[in-house]
Amino acid sequence: MATVASLSFSTLTQSSSERKTPIPSLLSDSSTFKLRTNFYFHPITFRSYSPSRFIVRCMSTLTEPPPVAETKLKFLNAYKRPIPSIYNTVLQELIVQQHLMRYKKTYRYDAVFALGFVTVYDQLMEGYPSDEDREAIFQAYVNALNEDPQQYRADAQKLEAWARAQDANSLVDFGSKTGECEDILKDIAERAGGSGSFSYSRFFAVGLFRLLELANATEPTILEKLCTALNINKKSVDRDLDVYRNLLSKLVQAKELLKEYVEREKKKREERSEPQKANEAVKNFLAENLYASK
Repeated sequence: MATVASLSFSTLTQSSSERKTPIPSLLSDSSTFKLRTNFYFHPITFRSYSPSRFIVRCMSTLTEPPPVAETKLKFLNAYKRPIPSIYNTVLQELIVQQHLMRYKKTYRYDAVFALGFVTVYDQLMEGYPSDEDREAIFQAYVNALNEDPQQYRADAQKLEAWARAQDANSLVDFGSKTGECEDILKDIAERAGGSGSFSYSRFFAVGLFRLLELANATEPTILEKLCTALNINKKSVDRDLDVYRNLLSKLVQAKELLKEYVEREKKKREERSEPQKANEAVKNFLAENLYASK
């Protein structure tokens, strides 16, 4: 069973001797963000009471989600610059899985889910060559899902600031307090308890972990108490945090392999350029001396 203390972001690195995962197999683990979701469509029937008893049947456009291909196309159209394969592979996998989460009938946006996604995104895209491009990709990604990237960022920052001011006890005791973030957690607890629409996801699990991390509440019992207060199944959270840790571990390995590859190629180019530089130096020397002799 996963413990919160074992999932610190700062400990997800391995020595070069342990790195055995090639970049193409980054997402080969079938447990990585794999969800099965069934969509239900209800036909609406209109009956005409004319003598012909003409019946018109149509699908409700209100419950029919867009296909995954449409979401992916919206993302590609919004951000047309090439994305390095190590990042693009993960992004394409995530956008498919988040599409399935987003269009479940029970889905409802909440700030903890947003915090979880922002945490995952920032960890995955850490070290991206351009901060400006990284944010542009984030905007394109969230917009492709017909959601608001500004709301994601604002809610994530709001919860992060709140969690930093909490400790283990106050974090779990949100139900007896008043405040904007406390009300967010109360609403989640009510919906997860059966009074409304709630759809648990791995992003939500990561959001919970981020709250605990920022509040320095690293004892495993605190996660259990928080899950109980929110009416969330702790076993599901433990399982999904293990999946998340595994994903980040593989990504760290892949990034290090990519860095080593780039450094090797750079060194090879420099070695190949040395003879050319020597030839140029000789040519320049001869030219200068020939000109001087005249």
